[in-house]
Amino acid sequence: MIYWSLMQRSLKAQNIFLLISSYIFYGWWDYRFLVLILFSTLVDYAVGQRLKSTKKPQFRKMLLWVSLVTNLVLLGFFKYYNFFVESWIEGWAQWGVHMDSTTMQIILPVGISFYTFQTLSYTIDVYKKKIEPASYFINFAAYVSFFPQLVAGPIERASHLLPQFGKQRSFDFNMAKSGLYLILWGLFQKMVIADSCATYVKAIFDNYAHLNGASLLLGAIYFAFQIYGDFAGYSNIAIGTARLFGFDLMRNFNYPYFSRNIAEFWRRWHISLSTWFRDYVYIPLGGSRGNSYLKIRNIAIIFIVSGFWHGANWTFLFWGGLNALYFIPLLIGNKNRKYLNDAEENRSFPSLKEFLQMSTTFFLSALAWIFFRSNSIGEGLAYVERLFTHFELHTEYLNVERYSIEMMPLILFFIIIEWVHRRFEHPFIGKYREVKVMAALVLLMLFGVFSDHQSFIYFQF
Repeated sequence: MIYWSLMQRSLKAQNIFLLISSYIFYGWWDYRFLVLILFSTLVDYAVGQRLKSTKKPQFRKMLLWVSLVTNLVLLGFFKYYNFFVESWIEGWAQWGVHMDSTTMQIILPVGISFYTFQTLSYTIDVYKKKIEPASYFINFAAYVSFFPQLVAGPIERASHLLPQFGKQRSFDFNMAKSGLYLILWGLFQKMVIADSCATYVKAIFDNYAHLNGASLLLGAIYFAFQIYGDFAGYSNIAIGTARLFGFDLMRNFNYPYFSRNIAEFWRRWHISLSTWFRDYVYIPLGGSRGNSYLKIRNIAIIFIVSGFWHGANWTFLFWGGLNALYFIPLLIGNKNRKYLNDAEENRSFPSLKEFLQMSTTFFLSALAWIFFRSNSIGEGLAYVERLFTHFELHTEYLNVERYSIEMMPLILFFIIIEWVHRRFEHPFIGKYREVKVMAALVLLMLFGVFSDHQSFIYFQF
């Protein structure tokens, strides 16, 4: 209300309001880390201004390295220090050398992985002269800290989001309405799907050693939908909230579980991160150019780095490596760009071939998600081993609020909704819009009362 009613005619006032709001939002979690995001902002803004004023290649390269090293050292210290120290100690312990295992208790600043990559995209693009550096510090600081997507993305490119802070914004009813629909759909994905699945995921993964294969399969399926509903839900809430303020953010998820192979899955899942690695790591490494060895090397690097980006645990590296193994045969067979359209664009139902392709891709993804969710690689391997060696066609009672089989109709209902609306941004488009909105609101109220409330998974990354 304040933003539109009092500041509609003043772009500077709008940006200052957004900057202050974003810093209050971020500082509410831990005010001490405001210094960190401000320092990163100041460094990259100063680097951008100097890149604009100098044409000396060596000095420009030095400025780029200042930004890269500053941001990556901060990210590495806060996110990976304890991991490397503990891994070093455990490695020596294998040789009988025991060291003091005490490490500093470093708190991971929420969202540091997201805003670090966002500022790096700015510096790299300015260095490559793809964009002009920010003219005003307020605009750049607001871009770095923009609160809707600050803590869990989408990771916005400076070329897309930063110019929007320099353009006059006025209230657009249709844009605001689409934003509210996205927020509603994001809340549905989070509260109805993800949080409902979370109860059973925890029960199954905590007791996997005593459950049969059918129950473990349900656990893998539930976690696949938990992490999807959780992360896609946050992204939709962020995109919708940004629209209320007159901003357009990039789409981060495009119905990934309807993918027909792993390559298509990664074009539809966490799109902002996948395209970031493609443009700033994969292509500079050589991309798909060169011989088979170089292609495989580049893909392996991308997936392993992507896994490491997610967290300081060997399970994330294993998850990234497993996805690389899924992807490499497609790359070698030149099938990684085979599916660029939606599945069965002009038909209501998928063909048997596409249904089997989507089912296989989902199963492979769910299998990899087991390691993402596990506390260690050993635990993940034990889970998978028991899944295949103790398979029985019945689920076991779990000591949770409701019997787990009740989740299956809900998951099926969610799949049908997404399939029917797969060509749209969200389900509240087309016929029966009001009915769908009311149904979503009723389910939100019901599940808001009876489901456990969970933090967003990607807040830890």
